[in-house]
Amino acid sequence: MDIDAIRKSINQLDDDLLRIFNQRAALALEIGEVKKQLGLPVYDPKREKLIFKRMQDKNNGPLDNAAIIRLFERVIDESRSLERTHAKRDQ
Repeated sequence: MDIDAIRKSINQLDDDLLRIFNQRAALALEIGEVKKQLGLPVYDPKREKLIFKRMQDKNNGPLDNAAIIRLFERVIDESRSLERTHAKRDQ
């Protein structure tokens, strides 16, 4: 593969990631609504630990587990922020 072909593949993956991030965010908003109805907090450290463990168990590299954790920490942090923003807007 030449560099342009590789970049085209990366662009396609970036498009896929964007779609997936937004799908995940929409689901996080749904979870936020359920948590609100049940009086549960937005932050659930046990759930986050389970996600990190699951992703580490599934990770085949080349990213190491520390990198995977950092990426998922960021994704989860953005989801949590989105949940909080929407919860405040609904008050």
